[in-house]
Amino acid sequence: MADPMAMRRAVAGYVEGIHAAYATQAATFPPAVRGRMPLLAAGRFTVVAAGARNLHVLATSEALGPLRGEEVELPGALDGMEWAVRFYDPVVLPALGLIDEGEQARPDEVRGTLGISTVLYHVVTQPGSGLSPHHAGHVGSGLAAGHSAAARDFDTLRSRARGREALVDEMQGASVAGLARAQVLLARAIAPHNVPVGDAVDTALRPGTCPDPDAVRRVLVEALGGSPAGTAGAV
Repeated sequence: MADPMAMRRAVAGYVEGIHAAYATQAATFPPAVRGRMPLLAAGRFTVVAAGARNLHVLATSEALGPLRGEEVELPGALDGMEWAVRFYDPVVLPALGLIDEGEQARPDEVRGTLGISTVLYHVVTQPGSGLSPHHAGHVGSGLAAGHSAAARDFDTLRSRARGREALVDEMQGASVAGLARAQVLLARAIAPHNVPVGDAVDTALRPGTCPDPDAVRRVLVEALGGSPAGTAGAV
């Protein structure tokens, strides 16, 4: 799209599509599970659309301060969620143009350039073709399923990690904030002598590896005798 404002509206529509699918999926869960899902519990949050070579769409509850210079923001609201989409590209934020995404996306570098340390979600897509309603629906449903499974897993962990509930609370807080390595390290603290958990943590923290905190959490739930949400036998 040659018109920058048309592109911004397309991105804002994509974001609304994600949130609509999220809300639709969340409506199928029990009220208390819905209440613990990050986008529904956040109140008002900001969605950043940052253009490097790829388009990065990330939601955060961190404040970004007032608009400055050529920054643009479009508001949105749906089913109890309220957000503003703020747009950054190399013209508005020149440091984005220095990120090399020739071989792969660099979400950590994009977040660092924006100064954002915690995220509710981070989606990487291609400008234009990757902004279809179908793709937005798929992303939103997947986010809701993942967030609800995490909420149920943490409830299971609290019931089984007696005396370590505070560590489970910290792990859940790290999950809501999108702090992958913190979640992995807290899993080890919750079950410090469990071999499968230790192996999963070591694998997740291997140099050059992108940590998968969801996989580590599922191993932790199983190690403590529970069934991870979304697996056979899960409640």
